[in-house]
Amino acid sequence: LGICYGAQLIAHQRGGLVSHNESGEYGRTRMTINEPGALLADAGIGTHSVWMSHFDAITLPPDGAIATASSPDAPVAAFEAPDAGLYAVQFHPEVHHTACGQDLIIRFVRDICGCNGQWTMASVIDSSVSAIRAQVGEDHAICGLSGGVDSAVAAALVHRAIGHQLTCVFVDTGLMRAGEGDQVVETFQKTQGIELVHVRAAERFFGRLEGVTDPEEKRKAIGELFIRIFEEAASGITEARFLVQGTLYPDVIESGTANAAKIKSHHNVGGLPADMDFELVEPLRNLFKDEVRAVGAELGLPDEIVWRQPFPGPGLGVRIIGEVTPEATDILQAADRIVR
Repeated sequence: LGICYGAQLIAHQRGGLVSHNESGEYGRTRMTINEPGALLADAGIGTHSVWMSHFDAITLPPDGAIATASSPDAPVAAFEAPDAGLYAVQFHPEVHHTACGQDLIIRFVRDICGCNGQWTMASVIDSSVSAIRAQVGEDHAICGLSGGVDSAVAAALVHRAIGHQLTCVFVDTGLMRAGEGDQVVETFQKTQGIELVHVRAAERFFGRLEGVTDPEEKRKAIGELFIRIFEEAASGITEARFLVQGTLYPDVIESGTANAAKIKSHHNVGGLPADMDFELVEPLRNLFKDEVRAVGAELGLPDEIVWRQPFPGPGLGVRIIGEVTPEATDILQAADRIVR
């Protein structure tokens, strides 16, 4: 399925014609479906509101394809070549401004491609639980609760898999949002019934960050000290071999790969010390934020956790310009409380 420039690329490479346009189409546009074909069958013949963003336009469909729709400045606003497995639209079906967009995407994925829609939050939980049990076995795991939705959902998911074999460690860095420490303890220790170790470590973090002003150095310093405190807290946990982290797929992308340009090191990926004593369990590694929230809701976490505003893993430390001090943190906590 080619969308917008992708539609033009398919047309250009397969014998169609893409021509320069004097005006282009941007924003809400009236498009006429002349021949619904397989892709636009649910929309039906007639005029529909779609969202356009193009200057050049397809004026002749590629060889073996039929034009199914047009607009005032796009003679071929959609085309398809079913025998070649090619479908294309000049408009953007993925945005809510396109009235028939979601139906089009569903029709392409399910009816044309034959996907059956079995990937649901319930199936994600089931497969993750099985994978966690296979990885951890009879050993014990610890999970660092940061106060954010990612670590909260990761903890709840792992707890669903291995129960009492999980101990959560909440390190109060002093860089949390105002009142957040008490809320974390209340939610997980009293409501969820998860074994929780509460470590008050604000003085250690402020000491480590004294004189550090570079954002990347602050990120690394916070991550390394966080793990060191984990190791200390885990010393009394029998056979603790695994560390649970709320790493998401965007975190992995941000940290780059061996063959990709580095954007920034994420605290859950690039900030880990090389001599860390734990093996990682990252049950959310292949999920995006909206999917993580959906998993959290499916697991029964309270709305104040599931729908919490995004918050950086290193806390307010990376939102303070220059050196991180208790005074600067107090000011930022007060401001954050007002905004929230």
